[in-house]
Amino acid sequence: MSDQSACTRRHALGSLLAIGLAGCSSPRLEDYAKEQPVFDLRSFFDGHLTGRGLFFDRGGRVVKRFVVDMTGRWQGADGTLDEHFKYSDGSLSTRTWHLRDLGQGGYAGQAGDVIGEARGHSAGNAFQWRYTLALPVEGRTWHVELDDWMFQVDERTVLNRSRMSKLGLDLGELVLDIRRS
Repeated sequence: MSDQSACTRRHALGSLLAIGLAGCSSPRLEDYAKEQPVFDLRSFFDGHLTGRGLFFDRGGRVVKRFVVDMTGRWQGADGTLDEHFKYSDGSLSTRTWHLRDLGQGGYAGQAGDVIGEARGHSAGNAFQWRYTLALPVEGRTWHVELDDWMFQVDERTVLNRSRMSKLGLDLGELVLDIRRS
């Protein structure tokens, strides 16, 4: 094999590796900074909202469907988001978020099943939130990490995609369509 042919093969292999690694990189909030409409968390989550969602296991199989009824209220920089879930198996749950607008697109939040404090930022039409959730699973409670992304599609619609992991292992994904009344 000639030196030129070996060099060409190494270059091609390097290019494929670089493309593959780039495809695996995580999205960055800044990637959405110029996207419209601008997602204003406070104005979107103010009033009555409904959502329909699916939870997928790590293999991509739908393991749970749900409907959520939400009501958001804000007083100054402080907000409350009450969520009432009804699952496809007939079970019910609630969560109340206590939110704080930190300014410059930053938000903090707490809820009864959130360990510590959720932290998030918005840019353009996107909002990213990260937090640890105490998730009941078959009589035990797992602390799972959520990487939660919301994208405003139009004035009435936000699409939410959350990835769940534990100890760096992918557990599944939640997809939720949220609509303002």
